[in-house]
Amino acid sequence: MSETSPAAAPVIRDATDADFHAIQAIYAHHVLTGVASFEETPPSVDDLRQRRAAVLSHGLPYIVAIVDGKIAGYAYATLYRPRIAYRFTIEDSIYIDDACRGRGVGRALLAELIDRCEQGPWRQMIAVIADGGRGGSMSLHRNAGFELVGTLKAVGFKHGRWLDSTVMQRALGQGSDALPADAEAASD
Repeated sequence: MSETSPAAAPVIRDATDADFHAIQAIYAHHVLTGVASFEETPPSVDDLRQRRAAVLSHGLPYIVAIVDGKIAGYAYATLYRPRIAYRFTIEDSIYIDDACRGRGVGRALLAELIDRCEQGPWRQMIAVIADGGRGGSMSLHRNAGFELVGTLKAVGFKHGRWLDSTVMQRALGQGSDALPADAEAASD
């Protein structure tokens, strides 16, 4: 009888420029074959590097998961909306290499993303999930403390069909139980 060892936990680290060929391949697969992204043409490696620069310019994390020495997935947070009143709300994005699904990569990425974002001034994290989360995104987010907020019906059209967007939300740190630091200073 042979013993199987459990799969090693993914190693999470900041994304580097050298990671973007693998990141682009993962994302291109999702763009071309799935509905996790509403893009229809995969962006180039340089486009994705510029997007990461925008994420980092806001002090937000852009991370990768390594399994068996390869990039198995990546995640980042972006500002939810550009208007100033939304400055404490961010949106997460997570993409996993199909070959690494079911190995805890998404769970590890989301946990690290939440932890890092809780170190900053952000108080709410939004997840916008396409097509009812058929790929497991809804259960991943629910298990990380997100709650269902609602569903926007038929807001996307891709692969010849209408797609819904489900919105989930989770408090970060103190959430709305306390004013943010800059609001407290402004009220003095």
